Amino acid sequence: MKFTSLLKLKLIYVFRINDAAHQGCLKVGEATCDSDDVTCLAPNSKALNDSAKRRINQYTQTAGIAYDLLYTELTIYNSKKKGLCSFNDKEVHNVLERSGIKKKVFDTANKANEWFITDLDTVKRAIAAVKEGRESLSTAEISHDRTPIIFRPEQRKAIDDTKKQYRKGNQMLWNAKMRFGKTLSALQVVKEVDFKRTLILTHRPVVDSGWFEDFGKIFYDRPEFAYGSKNNGDSHASLEARASQGKCQYVYFASMQDLRGSELVGGNFDKNDEVFATKWDFIIVDEAHEGTQTELGKAVMTELVKENTKVLRLSGTPFNLLDEFAEGEIYTWDYVMEQQAKATWDDLHFGDPNPYASLPTMNIYTYDLGRLLNDFADEDIAFNFREFFRANDEGKFVHEKDVWAFLNLLTKEDKESCYPFANAEYRNIFRHSLWIVPGVASARALSAMLQSHPVFQHFKIVNVAGDGDLEEESKDALAAVEEAIGPDPDATRTITLSCGRLTTGVSVKAWTAVFMLSGSYNTGAASYMQTIFRVQTPATINGRVKEQCYVFDFAPDRTLKVIAETAKISAKAGKTSSDDRKTMGDFLNFCPIISVEGSKMNPFDVPRMLEQLKKVYVERVVRNGFEDKSLYNDELMKLNDLELQAFDDLKKIIGQTKAMPKTNQVDINNQGLTDEQYEELESLEKKNKKKGKDKQPLTEEEKRRLEELKKKRENREAAISILRGISIRMPLLIYGAEVSNEDEEITIDNFSSLVDDQSWEEFMPKGVTKEKFESIKKYYDPDIFSAAGKRIRAMARAADKLSVEERIERITDIFSTFRNPDKETVLTPWRVVNMHLGDCLGGYNFFEQGYETSLTEPRFIDRGKVTEEVFSEDSRILEINSKSGLYPLYMAYSIYRSRVAGLLTSPSSIEEEQRIWDKVVAENIFVICKTPMAKSITKRTLIGFRKAKVNTRYFGDLINQIKNKPENFVAKVAKGSSYWKAIDNDNMKFNAIVGNPPYQVMDGGAGVSAKPVYNLFVEIAKLIKPDYISMIMPSRWFAGGKGLDSFREEMLSDKRLSHIFDFINAKDCFPTASIGGGVNYILWNAKHNGDCNITTIQGDMRDSEKRPLDQFAVFIRYNSAIHIVNKCRAKENFDSIVNTRNPFGLSSNVRGDKSGELRLISSAGISWLPKSAVPTSNPLLSKYKILMSKVTAEHAGEPDKNGQFKIVSRTDIIGPNDVCTDSYLIIGESEHKYIVENEYKYIQTRFARFLLMLAVSSINLSPDKFQFVPIQDFTNQSDIDWNKPVREIDQQLYTKYNLTEEEIEFIEKMIKPMM
Repeated sequence: MKFTSLLKLKLIYVFRINDAAHQGCLKVGEATCDSDDVTCLAPNSKALNDSAKRRINQYTQTAGIAYDLLYTELTIYNSKKKGLCSFNDKEVHNVLERSGIKKKVFDTANKANEWFITDLDTVKRAIAAVKEGRESLSTAEISHDRTPIIFRPEQRKAIDDTKKQYRKGNQMLWNAKMRFGKTLSALQVVKEVDFKRTLILTHRPVVDSGWFEDFGKIFYDRPEFAYGSKNNGDSHASLEARASQGKCQYVYFASMQDLRGSELVGGNFDKNDEVFATKWDFIIVDEAHEGTQTELGKAVMTELVKENTKVLRLSGTPFNLLDEFAEGEIYTWDYVMEQQAKATWDDLHFGDPNPYASLPTMNIYTYDLGRLLNDFADEDIAFNFREFFRANDEGKFVHEKDVWAFLNLLTKEDKESCYPFANAEYRNIFRHSLWIVPGVASARALSAMLQSHPVFQHFKIVNVAGDGDLEEESKDALAAVEEAIGPDPDATRTITLSCGRLTTGVSVKAWTAVFMLSGSYNTGAASYMQTIFRVQTPATINGRVKEQCYVFDFAPDRTLKVIAETAKISAKAGKTSSDDRKTMGDFLNFCPIISVEGSKMNPFDVPRMLEQLKKVYVERVVRNGFEDKSLYNDELMKLNDLELQAFDDLKKIIGQTKAMPKTNQVDINNQGLTDEQYEELESLEKKNKKKGKDKQPLTEEEKRRLEELKKKRENREAAISILRGISIRMPLLIYGAEVSNEDEEITIDNFSSLVDDQSWEEFMPKGVTKEKFESIKKYYDPDIFSAAGKRIRAMARAADKLSVEERIERITDIFSTFRNPDKETVLTPWRVVNMHLGDCLGGYNFFEQGYETSLTEPRFIDRGKVTEEVFSEDSRILEINSKSGLYPLYMAYSIYRSRVAGLLTSPSSIEEEQRIWDKVVAENIFVICKTPMAKSITKRTLIGFRKAKVNTRYFGDLINQIKNKPENFVAKVAKGSSYWKAIDNDNMKFNAIVGNPPYQVMDGGAGVSAKPVYNLFVEIAKLIKPDYISMIMPSRWFAGGKGLDSFREEMLSDKRLSHIFDFINAKDCFPTASIGGGVNYILWNAKHNGDCNITTIQGDMRDSEKRPLDQFAVFIRYNSAIHIVNKCRAKENFDSIVNTRNPFGLSSNVRGDKSGELRLISSAGISWLPKSAVPTSNPLLSKYKILMSKVTAEHAGEPDKNGQFKIVSRTDIIGPNDVCTDSYLIIGESEHKYIVENEYKYIQTRFARFLLMLAVSSINLSPDKFQFVPIQDFTNQSDIDWNKPVREIDQQLYTKYNLTEEEIEFIEKMIKPMM
C-alpha cells in the first residue's frame, strides 16, 4: 500500500487519574481510530478503548502516570433532521462550561492541562446534549452571550509583538501561513490598541463577508465599534460622520481594484476621494503580496498612508515584500512551526484539545514526466507543460496521444503502482482533487478527454478555468465545485480543473490532493505554496478527520527549487550551513518529499535538498540581473590599503551606485564574513544592544573587534556598490556571446575575451578598460558566475524548442532580468516596446490594455491602414541601432501572424512554426547595430541558437556615418542584394523604420554635459523615405536648445507627423529611468499632410486632440492649455524683462572672499567681491532685481506625487551692489523696490508659473521660456492690486483673462502653490 487513507474515524474518551490532586476531576478528549468498520465500534468496544489508550499513553507514559479509562464513544451519529453528523471534544467542553461545570487548571503558567470537576454521568449527558443540538444541560440555563475568542499561543504572540512594534514604528508584516487566523487576530489588534479609524484593504473583494463575520466575533462586547463596506454594514460617509462627532470607532473594508480606479491615484473614475482623505489610524492590507506592488498599488498606499498611520500587512506568501521590513517588523508563522506546535502540544498541555490536530500533514510526491516523455523535456530544467497540453483551434490536444498515455499512466491497474489512480483503493482516497493546468484552452480539452476516459468518466469534471480572468470573483467557481461534491463527499467523485481560480483564499474541505500540471522551473514560490495549501483545509467528513493531504508534482526540479526556497524564507535563516541543514531537516520532517521512479518511492534527504539549494542561489543571481551579493567572494573582506585605493579610483570612473535592494530569496551569509566571523559579529552586536538588567558592557578588546568586523562589512558593501556598475552589464553580454564551449568559455577569467573591444567600449562604463577589469575580476565568485552565465544561456536555448508565442514569452522574461546601467544604455523594456508600437502601429500586442500585465495569448490592435500596410506579408521593417532585438521581435511576430493567416491550414508543429518564423526574419526584418555584440544579441533574440538567416549589420562608426555621410548611409541601406544579401533589389524600400535611438553622446568624462543624437536618427530615417517612422525619444526637442533648435523647427513644420504620444513624466513610460522633460513617441506617415493628433499622458490619464504643430514657436504639450494661451496673448511678454545669459559676466565657478564691496550669490552661498569685478557701467548694479535659479524645482522635470509642478526653485529679491554668477537669471530690474516686489509676487502666482511651464521641456530655464507669460503693469496704476496675497492676485488674473472654471481648475491641478 503506497498511499494511506486520508480520513479516519474519531472517538471521544473520558478518563481519570487516581491521586489526591485529581480527585473528582475528569479529562474529556478525542482520538482517531484505525478501524473503519462502524458496526464493530460500539461505546467502550475494544477497538475504541485501544485507540483511546494509545492516545492517552502519548502524554501520560513519559510522566509515569497511572489512569483509568472510563468511557469511549464514536463521534458520529444519526440526526433525524440532518442525517449522518459528527461532533468533537470542544463541543462537549462548551456544553459543560455553559452548564456551570467548573474547571481545574493544573498548569497556570501556560493556562494548560484543564480538567472538569464532574462525574461520568454528567459528561455522558453533555455528549447527548451535543447530539440533540442543545448548548447546555438544561434549556432554562442556556446563555447566548458570546464568549471571548481564545487565541492560540502564536496568535497571541503576533498580537503582542505588533502592539510592541507600533510603540516605536509604523509598519508590521505577518508572514503567516494559510489558516493562521489572520483576520481574527488582526481585528483583535484593532480592539486592544483601540484604533479609531481602521481600513481593511484587499485585492480580493469576495472576502468582505468573512471580515464582517469575524468583526462580530471580536467586537460583540464593544457596541461603539461599527463595520462598513460597499456590501456590508454602514457606508463610509455614515461611519465617518459619526466618528467625527465622537459617536463611533469603525472598521471599513475596501478593495484595491476599486481604489485603483480612482482619479486621485491615476485611475479613470471620480470616486473614493473621501476614503483617501480620511486620516486612517490603522490600515490592514490583506493578502498583501497581491496587487500592492504594482505602480498603481503603490500609488494607492502612498495616498492612504498618512504621517502616523500604522500599517499591518498580512500574507501567507509575502516573498515579494520581505525586503521592505526590518527583522523586528516581521512576525513569522509557517508550516513547520505549525506542525511542530501540533507535535509538541501534549508536552505542555497534557491531553487538552490540540488546536492544531485538525491541520493535516502535507506529503509531496514528484514524478519525472520529462524522463518518461522525452519530447517534452525542456532544457530549462522543467517539464514543458504548456506544450504538452497545447490545444488546437478545434479544442483538441495537439499531442492527444501523449496526453491520453499520461492519463492511462495515472490509472493503470496495479496494486504495486505508485500512481494515484492505479486501483480502486487509491481512487477512494483521492475522490476529490484539484488539477492545475496551463491555460483555458488546455482546461477545456482536458475536461473533454477526462469525460471520455474509462476511469475518469466516473468523476464529475468541474472546469473553473473560465476565460482565465483571475480577478473575477471566484464565488461562482466555488459554488460549482461545492455543488458537484454535494452534501456527502463519500457519495461523489470530482476533479476540479483550474488555471488559477480557487488557488488563493478559498477552502474546499473535500479536496485531498492537488495535481500540479502547470508552470515551469521559474514558477514563483508564492503562487506555488498558495496553490498546494488549498488541500490542507481541515475537514471532518462523515465523522472521519482528514489527517494527510497530498501534492502530486510532475516537474521534480521545480518542486525542489520552490520547497528549498520556501523553507529558507520561512525560517529567515541562511547564515551558516548547519542552519541550512536544520531548517531543511525540519521542513522534510513535517512535509516529506517523495521521488517516484517506477514502482519505487525514495524520500528526499537533507544533502539532496541542499544540493538543490545551490541551484536556487544561481537562479537568484540570474533573476536579479547579477545585482546580487552572492556573485562576489570573500576577497572583498580582505581589502588592503592599495586595493581600497584602487576601488576609490574605480568609483571616480563608475560612481557609487545605490545599495542594491535585498533579495527576496535565500540569503546565506550575505555579509561575506566566514561562518565564524558572522557568528562573532552577531554575538557582539546582540551583546552591545542589550538594555536594562541584561546589559553587559563590551570589553575594550570586544569593542575593537566589533569595529573591525563592521569595517570589513562596510568596505565589502562599498566595494559591491561600485562593482555593481560593471556586474549588471554582464548578463546581456553573456546572453549574446558567440561561444563554442560554454564550460570553458563562460568563466570570469574568460569574460573579457567574450566581448570584442568595440562592444566592450560601448557596453561597459566609460573608463573601465579590459585591463582594469582584469584587476578586479578576482572579487567575483567563479563558480556562481559560471553557473549563472550558463543558466542564462540554458534559458535562452530552451526557448528554441518552444512555440513562437512561448518563445517570445521566455525570451522577454529573460530580458526582464537585465538591468539598465545608465542613461546612455537604456534597454527598452518589453512593456515599452509593446506600448509604443501598439499605440503607433498596432499589431499583435503582448500586454493587456493598461500595460501592467503580460498576456500569454497576444491581443490584436487595429490601427487601420497603418497596421494593414506595416504588417503585410511582404512588408520590410528597419531598426537603426538595435541593442536588444526586442523592436524587431515585436514587428516580426505581427508579420508572422499575417503569413500564418494567409495559409490554408495552421502550422501543426513547432518545426512548421519555426519555418514560417525564419522566413519572416530573413525576408521582412532588417537591423543595423552599432557593435558586433549588439548584432549577436539581436540575432539571439530573433532566432536563438539555431542556424537561420538574420539581416543584421553593424557600423563601427554609426553616429559619425549618419551625421557626416548621410547620403552614403542611405544608399547602402537600400541595397537589398549587394549589402543585405536578402533580396534581388538594390533599390529596396522600407515600409517602416522603428526603434529607440541613443539619446546622447558624452562630450567628455563622467559628469560632463552630453550632446543629443536622437534627432540624427529621426533625420536619417526620413532620408531613407519609408512609408512610416515610429521612434521614442526625449521630449526636450519640443523647446529646442542645445543642438536641437533646427530639429525642432523642422519637426514642428513637418505636416507628415501624424501622431505624438507625450509622457509628461518619463517614469510613466520608463519607471526606473530619470529623463528630464519626459519622453514621447511619434508616428511619421509619408502620406499624411495635415494636423497632428497629440496625446498627452499623465499617469493613467490620456488627453488627445488634433491640432497644428506650428501654432507657436515651441510645442505646447497640454491640449487643454491651448485655449488659455490664446486668451493670454499680449503685445509684450515677460521674457522682455528677463536678462540674457550671464548679466554680470561672472561664470558659474567664480567664488568671492569674506569681504568686499559687492555681495556675490553663487551655488556655494554668499561671498564678497571687489567693486572692480563687475564694470560700473553695468545698469543692473545699482538697481533692485529678482534673482532666479536657472534649474527648475522638479528633479528631471518630474512632477510630485500629486502630479503637480512648482517650476521655479530659488527666487529672491536682491538689491544694489548684489551680483550673481551665471547659475542664475536676473529679472525685472528697477530703482523702485516696490515694483520689483510686485514682479516677484507675479512670479509666485500659479497663473504665471503655469504659462512658464508650457515652454519648459527640460530642467533648464532661459529668457525664451517666459514667452507665453504676459507682461503686467507693476506700478501703483496697475489694473492688478499687488498689495493682495498671491492667491488673490491669481483670482484677479483669472478674471482679467476671462478664464473658465474648467481652465482655472486645470491650472491649479497642474501647479502647486508656493509655500
